Amino acid sequence: MSSAMTKTSLGAYESRTTSEPEHLTEAEQMELKSELTKLEEEIVTLRQVLAAKEKRCGELKRRLGCTALVGLKQNLSKSWHDIQVSNTYMKQKTSAALSTVGSAICRRLGDVKKSATFRSLEGLMGTIKKWTEFGFEKK
Repeated sequence: MSSAMTKTSLGAYESRTTSEPEHLTEAEQMELKSELTKLEEEIVTLRQVLAAKEKRCGELKRRLGCTALVGLKQNLSKSWHDIQVSNTYMKQKTSAALSTVGSAICRRLGDVKKSATFRSLEGLMGTIKKWTEFGFEKK
């Protein structure tokens, strides 16, 4: 079995085991293994750099008086704003609004159908239909 890198929906790459190994020469295998080793080393380095930068960021926030609670509040506010402007949220709001309008229209049409005016009109249409049918039968 061999491993293949596939791109995920978030843009990251993850390793997937494939059932059929690729037919590679020994030189190609060595080159890929070397590249993989370098990438793994770069990832470790980047994680270390990120950890150091996060630590420094925390120190600066502490010195500026930004507490964790304030930061959490800002993060939550930004996240809520991001959700509200996202396409999915807007589609859900639109869907809910259309559903409400649809329900209101159905309710209103039901009320109209129950009204005396509609029943009178319905009766008149029935009478006209009978006259028309009767008239066509006579010919």
